[in-house]
Amino acid sequence: MHDTQSDIWSNWLLNHRHGGDPRYEPQLRAEMTGYADRLLDFVGLEPHMVLADIGTGDGLVAFRAIERAGDALRVLMTDISAPMLWHASERASALAISGQCEFLQCSAEKLEGIESASVDAIVMRAVLAYVGDKPAAMRELFRILKPGGRLAMAEPILRDEALEVCALKKIVDAEGENPQDPFFSLLLRSRAAQFPDTAEKIRSLPITNYGERDLVRFAIDTGFTDIHLELHIDVCRSDSPSWETFLRTSPHPLAPPLEWILETQFTPEERHYLESRLRPVFESGQQFGASRIAYLTAQKPHLSDMPRRA
Repeated sequence: MHDTQSDIWSNWLLNHRHGGDPRYEPQLRAEMTGYADRLLDFVGLEPHMVLADIGTGDGLVAFRAIERAGDALRVLMTDISAPMLWHASERASALAISGQCEFLQCSAEKLEGIESASVDAIVMRAVLAYVGDKPAAMRELFRILKPGGRLAMAEPILRDEALEVCALKKIVDAEGENPQDPFFSLLLRSRAAQFPDTAEKIRSLPITNYGERDLVRFAIDTGFTDIHLELHIDVCRSDSPSWETFLRTSPHPLAPPLEWILETQFTPEERHYLESRLRPVFESGQQFGASRIAYLTAQKPHLSDMPRRA
């Protein structure tokens, strides 16, 4: 595994998620570790289990699993991104746990290299959100699980952010071509570069064309049982990064950083005006941030509970 070229996934995970700020990155990593622990608590790690970490990214969940379960745990780590798999394999070497890890480059819709009914548990963190054919991915998860095996995923629900941008577009459209204050028009341009601004775009993009109830429906249709979903919505004042760091971050892998948007899609005058309005609010510490994460857990039925074919 020698592909060290970057792609959108590695650019986001290794740079744009934390804006390249070494002071902000530990804060985000602590949050991600909390998500990982929730998933691992459900699957009930035990020695000699085979765990599949689908869309492993930087390997955080898989490495946390090994840390918790010990050196008898075997982990299959898949990702569509060759650069991220290379990064994760280098990290595994540094942690001296390479012997417990197997790295597979494949999409969630087609988990090539993993035999049917071969894994005891599956964990996923922010993966299904970016999959075009979510039902196909769920069928693959079902296929590779042993009877009685458990699935746990944590998926961001980004539809509300898109609906907010759509609402902003309606305000701007109602003002016409010559508004007295150009702020909302400029804000829309920056936000629409990161989230869809029409209902049609929302329905067409994998990150926004589903909600938490759809995740439950996908699991039911696939044949999972003991399905449970918790939608966690947290709205609070968080410890924000510096303005300079914030400019270099993006809310998800498919979105460019705000700095790139301002540099490429705004005139210097437009950028100065928008920043003069946004930065004081950002640095006041009075703005609220919202996160929406759906935790879904489910189980593949035991053989005795499987429906029999005629």
